[in-house]
Amino acid sequence: MTTDLTTDHTTTLTALEARIQRLEDRAAIVDVVISYAAAIDRRDWDTWSSLFTDQVHVDFSEAGLPAADFPREQFVGFARQGLDPWPATQHLSPNHQVVIDGDEAVCYSSMYAQHHTEQGDYVMRGSYDNHLVRTANGWKIARLVQHVSWLEGDPRMATSS
Repeated sequence: MTTDLTTDHTTTLTALEARIQRLEDRAAIVDVVISYAAAIDRRDWDTWSSLFTDQVHVDFSEAGLPAADFPREQFVGFARQGLDPWPATQHLSPNHQVVIDGDEAVCYSSMYAQHHTEQGDYVMRGSYDNHLVRTANGWKIARLVQHVSWLEGDPRMATSS
C-alpha cells in the first residue's frame, strides 16, 4: 500500500496556513480593540479615526446616545468633544473573545472607562460588542455596541469647574 505524501503534505500545510491566518487575524482584531482605548487616552484622534470604517454604526443607547450610523469623522468629533473637557482618562479593554467568520468578526470585550477631574471621577463599567470587517487596510470597526453595567459619579463634572 502506498500513501500519497504530496496530498497529505498539501492538506496539512493548507490547514496549518489557515490556523496561522486565524491567529494573525485574532491578534490584529484585538490590537484594533486595544488601540481604541489607548488612542482615546492619548487623545490621538488620527489613530482613533483610523480604526473605523468610513461609515460606522454606533449604539451607545444604554449611555444616552441612540443607535445611528455616523460618518467616521463625525463620530471622532463626537468623542473628542465629549472627552476633551476631562483632564485625564483611563480606558481599559480586557477579556477579549473573538469570533471570526471570513472577512467579518466580533470582538467582545469588557469596558472600564474612568474620567477624572479635580472635582471627582466619572466611571463607566460594562462591555463592548466590536463588529469588525477586513479591509484592504486591515481590520476596521464597522459597528460598535456599548453595554453599560453600572456608572459611578456625575458625567457633568468636567464642565462644572
